[in-house]
Amino acid sequence: MPIPNTPEAATLDDADFVSRTLARAFGDDPMMRWFFPDATTREDGLARYFATIFTRQYAHHAVCERTGAGAAFWVPPEAQARAVPDEETIGELRTILGDRAALFGQAVEAAAQHSPREPHWYLAVIGADPAAQGQGHGAALLRSGLSQADAAGLPAHLESSKPDNLPFYEHFGFTVREELQLPGGGPTLWSMWREPRTAAR
Repeated sequence: MPIPNTPEAATLDDADFVSRTLARAFGDDPMMRWFFPDATTREDGLARYFATIFTRQYAHHAVCERTGAGAAFWVPPEAQARAVPDEETIGELRTILGDRAALFGQAVEAAAQHSPREPHWYLAVIGADPAAQGQGHGAALLRSGLSQADAAGLPAHLESSKPDNLPFYEHFGFTVREELQLPGGGPTLWSMWREPRTAAR
């Protein structure tokens, strides 16, 4: 039976669902596999990672939405200065990442140096449970955030380390803006950009 794919607000009460869903969604993501190289502990590590950033950052400073099998975190421009981890959150992430924490910090810093400076909606995280692949969860979450960006007359920005996802984002109007090789032998990160669309287009 299909799982409902209509986006709704994700709250702190959804933390376990959101973290577990995103952990499954990112199990084959090149960057997350680089941060969590042990396949036997990856899903639990990812769940702890997503639970931390959701409950400590994005649930408070972003537009967080979920479907029955997916979740997305969008950060509008007015919230981007606040939607960064504080020292306590950074400490939690270091504990979760263990000996990969330094690589994670370098990757975050490298990506931040290439972030667009003009006002935009930032798609920090989007993912759907692979068990519900093809049921439109990712597309529904992407459309919902883009409609809000379009209503504000603002472009949207995202980063992806999974080349297979680029055509999906291009279908929704994103284009590759920059290709970044992450430091420390990390994977390639593609920065993508989408100009706002008016209702008439």
